[in-house]
Amino acid sequence: MIDIVLIAILAGVAWCVASEGFAGALQTAIICIISGLLAMNFFEPMAGALSGMLPAAYNAWADAISLLVLYAALVTAMRLGVEKVAPGFPDTKKPLFEGSRWFGALLSGYVTMAFILTAFHTAPVPRDFMGFKPERSNLFEVAAPDRQWLGFTQYVSEKSLSKWGNPNIFDGSQMTVGNAGNQVWASFPIRYATRRENLAASNSAAPAPITDNNAAQPSNTTRPSGGSGF
Repeated sequence: MIDIVLIAILAGVAWCVASEGFAGALQTAIICIISGLLAMNFFEPMAGALSGMLPAAYNAWADAISLLVLYAALVTAMRLGVEKVAPGFPDTKKPLFEGSRWFGALLSGYVTMAFILTAFHTAPVPRDFMGFKPERSNLFEVAAPDRQWLGFTQYVSEKSLSKWGNPNIFDGSQMTVGNAGNQVWASFPIRYATRRENLAASNSAAPAPITDNNAAQPSNTTRPSGGSGF
């Protein structure tokens, strides 16, 4: 099921972006990449602020909400800004026009699909749902857009964005394993998978209802809250 949802996201975004012409499609692809990287960088502080504003029952949604809201807001703001600066579309030959606009459209759709799939990791849903599994290549077992996006984010934070000062690697814990020395180990998928397991266990730990109408119901029986999972 998740595979079909991902294809629908890819196709829908690509179809909409392709209508912007080759310049608009390429601009949108770049905007999607930059917006995704910025959202990955700032979603944690935003989630921390949201967790104090949301009702306790919805605190676990703070990460997913922050990721999706930041991405949507950044894409919209940048797209509007580009239209103000460069409202026109340059002319070009038809083969280049068609190839460029569909390349930009498909890249925009794939990045958006990968980002939304990454956001699924942070949602307080069952560990495996709708066919989604953190260990699985969730696009028909052919590709893993979420892990590709996480790898790209980590690579950018570790390499190209580390030229000034000490690098602040995204999801990059350093540890020594055997004789390999210090290496960077990513843990984003497994940490959030464990979080979803903990949430599911917490929600399923509520006592079963008493079926005997003559039995006394304990006065201190309460359903445990979900919590953050950490």
